[in-house]
This record gives sequence, structure tokens and C-alpha cells, in this order.
Amino acid sequence: MSSGHKKRNFQIEAFKHKVVVDPKYAEKTWKILEHAIHEIYNHNASGLSFEELYRNAYNMVLHKFGERLYSGLVSTMTFHLQTMSKSIESAHGGLFLEELNTKWSDHNKALQMIRDILMYMDRTFIPSTRKTPVHELGLNLWRDNVIHSDKIQTRLLNTVLELILRERTGEVINRGLMRNIIKMLMDLGPLVYQDDFEKPFLEVSADFYRAESQEFIECSDCGDYLKKAERRLNEEIERVSHYLDAKSEAKITNVVEKEMVANHMLRLVHMENSGLVKMLLDDKLEDLGRMYALFKRVPIGLPTIRDVMTSHIRDTGKQLVTDPEKSKNPVEFVESLLDKKDKYDKVIASSFNNDKTFQNALNSSFEYFINLNPRSPEYISLFVDDKLRKGLKGVKEEEIETMLDKVMMLFRYLQEKDVFEKYYKQHLAKRLLSGKTVSDDAERSLIVKLKTECGYQFTSKLEGMFTDMKTSQDTMQGFYSAHGSDLASGPTLVVQVLTTGSWPTQSSITCNLPSEMLALCDKFRSYYLGTHTGRRLSWQTNMGTADLRATFGNGQKYELNVSTYQMCVLMLFNNADCLSYREIEQATEIISSDLKRCLQSLACVKGKNVLRKEPMSKDIGEDDVFSVNDKFTSKLRKVKIGTVAAQKETEPEKQETRQRVEEDRKPQIEAAVVRIMKARRVLDHNNIIAEVTKQLQSRFLANPSEIKKRIESLIERDFLERDNVDRRLYRYLA
Repeated sequence: MSSGHKKRNFQIEAFKHKVVVDPKYAEKTWKILEHAIHEIYNHNASGLSFEELYRNAYNMVLHKFGERLYSGLVSTMTFHLQTMSKSIESAHGGLFLEELNTKWSDHNKALQMIRDILMYMDRTFIPSTRKTPVHELGLNLWRDNVIHSDKIQTRLLNTVLELILRERTGEVINRGLMRNIIKMLMDLGPLVYQDDFEKPFLEVSADFYRAESQEFIECSDCGDYLKKAERRLNEEIERVSHYLDAKSEAKITNVVEKEMVANHMLRLVHMENSGLVKMLLDDKLEDLGRMYALFKRVPIGLPTIRDVMTSHIRDTGKQLVTDPEKSKNPVEFVESLLDKKDKYDKVIASSFNNDKTFQNALNSSFEYFINLNPRSPEYISLFVDDKLRKGLKGVKEEEIETMLDKVMMLFRYLQEKDVFEKYYKQHLAKRLLSGKTVSDDAERSLIVKLKTECGYQFTSKLEGMFTDMKTSQDTMQGFYSAHGSDLASGPTLVVQVLTTGSWPTQSSITCNLPSEMLALCDKFRSYYLGTHTGRRLSWQTNMGTADLRATFGNGQKYELNVSTYQMCVLMLFNNADCLSYREIEQATEIISSDLKRCLQSLACVKGKNVLRKEPMSKDIGEDDVFSVNDKFTSKLRKVKIGTVAAQKETEPEKQETRQRVEEDRKPQIEAAVVRIMKARRVLDHNNIIAEVTKQLQSRFLANPSEIKKRIESLIERDFLERDNVDRRLYRYLA
């Protein structure tokens, strides 16, 4: 259509003649519509012309008879619903719900047809007069005349609740019918569903589960009770999905949780022979998982489990670390700790959903009891020593890493990490010097882990020990290149030159070396001091080893791998058949405790007894006499004779180590105090203690009284001063 054309204006004019409406028009038309509604309710709708009925209803509204049409609809519908109500009331037994469902279905169909006929009224007259729309009106009338009738309301509720009870006790009910009845209540509006069904349903359910839980708990153990509670909970969730309003799920599960779980929590957890502790002891992972899942649903459920688990772990852990039997064997002691950790890690992973709060509780429990035994740092180091000496032969690399990670986990729990470092350094030194470490990679891997955990300062000396071993190899090559031709006929010497600061401090213990060795050692000393100016060498004979060739009385030849001390003792028998303990002690000048251990391993260990002792006994006495065991035999050509190990430290050694640790801590505490005061300038006593403790906790737990002594020492040396007014305040002096 071209825009050039002029727009035409349309106008609708009123009728020229006045339209006269038949005064009886409204009644006549209503009668037609009323008859149609009766026919619809009587199932005779097939003969009706819906188009004609729609037009009649349309005209009534158009001619301002909407009110008549609406009031007629209300009275006609009410009449039919009252008739339906009587029919439902007269239904007996199980037919009551069937009849109610049928009549509800009939009413809905009728309502749909009536709504179609009265659509014009629904769209125009009802909104303008703010009356209830036809469909909603139909539902309200059904509610008031049927559901809320005196003889139906209570009967309906009781019937529905009775069916649910029967289903709970194992009977099969008609769920389809139940779904329709409950759906009807929901369609009538949330208030009807809640007041006429949901509230009483929840009250009855609470009574049912209160009684049932009481009955169950009297005759079941904890595991069985939890299974029953879980089954009931799942049944209620399933019931909601089949025929209740989805919003009821949270409410009914809440009832089951309260009555079956929350009200019996403490009794279940502490139940004798089947509660939480028993489940933990017997590794009942499935039952523990069920307890976690159920208790998680109720307030303070998980803290209840967590508290009981924590106190159980702490009690059993305390027993473990304070058990004198367990402490006899450090390796078994640490393995027990690792087994315990593995056990509870598994419980938390598979039963407690890897719950972080449970992991934290486990960690704090381990930290608590591991530090109850002051020897834990030493034992963990001895465990590592055992594994890295012999325990990892033929073990895959991944397994070694797993073992080292477990050791690191125990290490993290230690409050006195510096004590572990002391022992670890001693044990590492022995492994490196005796060449008994199974894997250099494993050794280095552990040092890397310690470095990551505690920083460079913690491991710098340990790394220095490895450097010394490598440098010593190069030194020996240089020595033999320079003196090789002179040394061809004599014994072979291998020296490890150790930097004093890096290795554990050893008091220089001398012993009289055989003359053959003494000459060789002097030659090495001259060579070394000639190539390294300004250094001093002192021999650590207590840390060395030797290989000896020995021929026994029966002509049998063996190669004996022994310690330097053992070598000194055995070489004496080249010039004597028989020597007393005192003669050996005088000739070698080895200190008594070491000499006794040395002779014990040479004379008292079956299969390694190259010496004979008179009288025969396990212990070495000062009046004992020793001679070569001519009858010595072994299946092996190479016989390794270890020294009877002083595995754990003796009490004096322990005191000495503790003293060294305390001495090492002093400069660290002082350095921390100075760092803090330099930054803060002025600080009160309590805050200094707190800050120092915090700064040093990655290495050890600083003792407040020791911190106080260090502060006093710093005041004496003019690093700090006390405030003149407030004596608890300290000032930093630049």
C-alpha cells in the first residue's frame, strides 16, 4: 500500500433505534445455562451445543446480567457438590477414598466445561467486580462443601494416616489412590494441604518414631540401630517422592532425624561393645560411614562423633607412647604410630568423607601424644636410620617416597624439631661413614623434604656432610696418585675428611692404632696438610671400619669386615695367643664402654665369634681372658662383624644430647628477641614471650623461663633495657 494514499478514518456509529431487551431474557437464558450445568454434572454433556451456551453466557454478561449468572453458578454448583458429599459420606471402608477420588475427578471435568462456557464472564465481569474466577470458585466450593463437611474432614485425615501407618508396618497400599487424594489437597491450596494433612501427619510421625526408636535402641546394637534409622529415613524420602508434596521432604526427614538420631546421639556413640569406639577398634568402616551420614543431618551430630573419636585417639595414643614395652624398640614404636595414622586416615577417607575438621582433630591428637614421649624425635630418627640402612633393599622408588612422606608427617607433629635434627645428623653421619646407606637418592630426597618443611638453615649442615664425602673421594684419588708406588705392598687406607662444623661434634677419642696403620696415617696427614694450608686433622677412630684377612687354626681364610676398634683388638693377637681384658685395654687405650661392646661382638655373637672368652658369658668382665677361636668357621668368605649396637642412647648420653640441644637453643632465642625488638622498639614482657614462641615454633617449643633468662642476658650485654617506670616494658638499644 503506497504511502501516497490518504488515510481513511473509520467511525462506528451507535444504533439508530433503541434495542429493547425482553424483561424475562435473563431468567430464560439462565435456565438454559442452568440446565446445561445439571447435564454436565449428570454426565450428559454430549448432547449440548457449547457454542450456543457460550453465546448465551456472553450475551448475559453483555446485557449486564453478569451478577445473575455468577450467583446462579454458585448455587447450582453448591447443590451438586452437596449431593456428591452425601454420596461420599455413605461410602464404606476402603471405598471411601475411591468414591472421594471419583467425585473429585467428576467435579474437575465438570468445572473445566463450565469454565469454557463462562469464559467471557471469567475474562471481563469477574476481574472488573473482583470476584473469584470460575476455576478457583469451583475448588473453594469443593473444599467448603465436601472436604470440610463435618462427616468427611476427620474421616479423610484418619483414613490417610491409617494407610501411611499400615505402609510403615510393611503392608502394601494403593499408592496411586493416595497420590490422587494428596494431590487434591495440594490443588485446594497450601493451607488446606498443611492444616488438613501435613501438620497432623508430622505429629503422628513424631509419636510413631519416638516409640519405635525407644523399642529399637533397647534391643539393637549401635550398628543395627543405625541401619534401621537409615532405612526409615530412606522410606520417608521415597514416600514423599511417590505421593506427598516435595516440600514435605525436609519436614518429615527432620522428624525422623530428631526422633531416631538426635534424641539418642550420646547413647549410640557411647553404646557398650558396639558404639563409636568399638567401631573404630574393629574397623567397621561401613557402620562408621552410616553414623557419619546420619549424624551429619542433625545439629552438633558431627562434633559429637569428633569429640569421642579425638578423646579415644588421644587415650590410645598416650598409652602407646608411654608404654615401656613399645619404647624398647624404637622401630616398632614408630611403626605403631604410622599404623595408627594409616588406620585413622583410612577411616576419615572412607567413612568420614575426608572431612577437614576430622583430619584437623586427628592431627592435633597426634601432635598431643607424640610429644608426651620426650624420646619421640630420637625414635623417629632411629626408624629412618633402620630403613635407610637395610629396610629399603629391593623396595620400589614410589614405596620409598611414601615411607619418607610418612616420616615427614610424624616430623611435622614434633614440637622439638631441633632434637630430631641432632639425632638425625648423628645417625646420618654413621650411615655415610660406614657406607651402610641403601640409597643415596632416598637420603637426598629426605633432606629435600626437610628443607622444604624447615628451610635452608635446617639442612645446610646435612648437605655439607654429603659434600665432604664427595670431596674425600677426590682427596683419596690425589693421595694415591702421589704415593701409589710407595703404598703398593702395605695396607690400603681410605680416609673421609669431615668439616668440623657440619658433622656431629665428637670429642677427639684416641686409640693406639697398629704400627702398620700408624705409618700410613702419618703419610696421609703430611699429604693433606701439604695441599691444604691452615687446617688441622684429628683422627676419629671411633667412626671408622676396616677389612682384615685372617687365617684360623684349621687353615681356613676369611675376610673380616670390622670397626677400627675391633681391628686394633684383633691385630694384637698377631703377637700373642692369649690376652686379658686389662692387657687389651692397656694396649689399645679404647675407653671401657666401647671396648666392652667391641669384645662382646667379637667373642659373644654366634657365627661371628672369632675370639674365645674365658669364662663364657654374655657380658664382658674385667677379669676375662681372650684368645683366637681356632675352630671358627663360616659359610661366607666375607664375614661382617658389627659392633653390638647401642641402639638407643644411654641415660648419660641422652642427658648430654639434651644439654647440647639446650645450648644450641640459646643463641636462637636471643636472635629472635633481637629481631623482634629491632622491629618493635618497645614491647612488654608477655608480648615478647608470645612472639618469640611463635617465631621459633617451627623448630622447637621455647620455654618461657628460658626466654626470660635470654632477655636478662641481653639486658646485661646492653642489647635491651628495662623501662624506668614500667619494669615489664623493654626497649631496644641500637
